Amino acid sequence: MSHLTSPQKGFRIHLIVFFLTTPAIWILWYLTDRTYPWPLWSTPAWAIGVLFHYLGVFVFKNQKTSKN
Repeated sequence: MSHLTSPQKGFRIHLIVFFLTTPAIWILWYLTDRTYPWPLWSTPAWAIGVLFHYLGVFVFKNQKTSKN
């Protein structure tokens, strides 16, 4: 991981936390009140956040905003 830049490391940490926490959220839901699948809201919302983080770090990495 030493070859990664700071934003890339940040994204990797974000992705690891997402993949570790999402199953824990679903297990918590399964072991408690299964009447309404509330992780169906948090999982895609967080996945969209991870996607935008990826885009910001790897796709639009050379585009900088200018201040007027």
